[in-house]
Amino acid sequence: MLRISELKLPLDHPAEALPAAIVARLGIAPAELLGWEIARRANDARRKSAILMVYSVDVTLADEPAILTRFAGDNHVRPTPDTGYRPVAKAPADSPRPVVIGAGPCGLFAGLILAQMGFRPIIVERGKVVRERTKDTWGLWRRGVLDPESNVQFGEGGAGTFSDGKLYSQIKDPRFLGRKVLTEFVKAGAPPEILTEAHPHIGTFRLVTMVESMRASIEALGGEYRWQHRVTDFEIEDGRIRGLHFHNGEFLEANHVVLAVGHSARDTFHALHDRGVHIEAKPFSIGVRIEHPQGWIDRARFGPCAGHPDLGAAAYALSHHCANGRSVYSFCMCPGGRVVAATSEEGRVVTNGMSQYSRQEFNANSGLVVGIDPARDYPGHPLAGIALQRHWEERAFVAGGSTYEAPGQKVGDFLAGRASTGLGEVVPSYKPGVHLTDLSECLPDFAIEALREALPVFGRQIARYDDPDAIMTGVETRTSSPIRITRGKDFQSLNVAGLFPAGEGAGYAGGILSAAVDGIKVAEALALDMVS
Repeated sequence: MLRISELKLPLDHPAEALPAAIVARLGIAPAELLGWEIARRANDARRKSAILMVYSVDVTLADEPAILTRFAGDNHVRPTPDTGYRPVAKAPADSPRPVVIGAGPCGLFAGLILAQMGFRPIIVERGKVVRERTKDTWGLWRRGVLDPESNVQFGEGGAGTFSDGKLYSQIKDPRFLGRKVLTEFVKAGAPPEILTEAHPHIGTFRLVTMVESMRASIEALGGEYRWQHRVTDFEIEDGRIRGLHFHNGEFLEANHVVLAVGHSARDTFHALHDRGVHIEAKPFSIGVRIEHPQGWIDRARFGPCAGHPDLGAAAYALSHHCANGRSVYSFCMCPGGRVVAATSEEGRVVTNGMSQYSRQEFNANSGLVVGIDPARDYPGHPLAGIALQRHWEERAFVAGGSTYEAPGQKVGDFLAGRASTGLGEVVPSYKPGVHLTDLSECLPDFAIEALREALPVFGRQIARYDDPDAIMTGVETRTSSPIRITRGKDFQSLNVAGLFPAGEGAGYAGGILSAAVDGIKVAEALALDMVS
């Protein structure tokens, strides 16, 4: 097959227009087009009055070699790439069982790949199975009751379970491992269109059932899960991992361990540091969640085409470099979603965003965050970023009334430097509730200064973005891990053999897809080390 890319058609084109465009693009007779299927679909909304659909299409032709010769210099007519996944190893019959710590996207795919290669992994997770975890999470959102071991951050599916379920990334992927991730998700019940949409997403409710299906696949291949097993210490001898200690007193011998704990496993980071595992500080960001009615964003992005079913709820990506040297950018934008309570520690408030697959809730929300640099903002101890996060999360808890309500402020009041006392046109979605106040109480001065500069700039790019009634909710601190558990080219810790740091918590991913891809890479490296 050949892949034809950059085929552009009007938004409301009829179905027959696509094969006609293929024929016209290649200059062939209709009978020479033997078959076609969409490989990728996107939209080009740069001209709001004439939005285009942009396709990449895999085609079967009567004489493919002749077409390749004729279009030899055209990068938009190429052989269809081979995206099939092939295991790199097969477990020996007497192979010891590797251990995966964490059941988020990274740990899930590390476990799945190891199981598919016959290694029968043991997956240990500090939280609960996804449906029990969902009940506990709703307990915080509805009643203000936090379970520190079962929440948005901890439990089956990881932090990505309560998110927009975005499945795209900017990572380099020459082996098409992202395609492997999407294919496994479709097998587990995701909608097939995630294989073709340029910006696929799933949403929370669908992720729950998919995670359960993938767990069943791992168990059917000999894998094993151990729930509510929090790692408290690491047995390291002569520079090699030898086992794991759990909070319940159990010990698990292990010579090969995937460390996929997520960006909020702060106690685990301390335990690793105490054992001398090489860790370094890493940049992250801090800020707020900002909400606008989704209709505002749709009209700003799509103009008269807003609401078109082929466009869905509009998203955005914004960035600005400020006079004080800071960068402000939108993060984890959730169209038609809600802001959620995402803390995992008592006495602290953390915000995040999520959407369902339909993206039909009233507000759009996004993180609006400011970059933090270890060398500038918390030099010294490699875990100092954790202390910085905790400090502002505690300030947010107090500013919100010390009840897990989040501190909130209207954009107009924030720009004017005064506390908000009442809502305007925009109603915040955060549960268990928003306490109106002054967000300068729970963000560093440099972040306040940068946000005040960036908001009017963004308002010139997206109409009404800096509307006085838009609402901001604090604080957003878990944009990424504040540490990197450094690894070498063999994916093992620099100074502990057999320990494979992976995913967001180790500082090597950011989002569901990149974490899952990293899980695959680490599982492959571990498997090759075990059979070598």
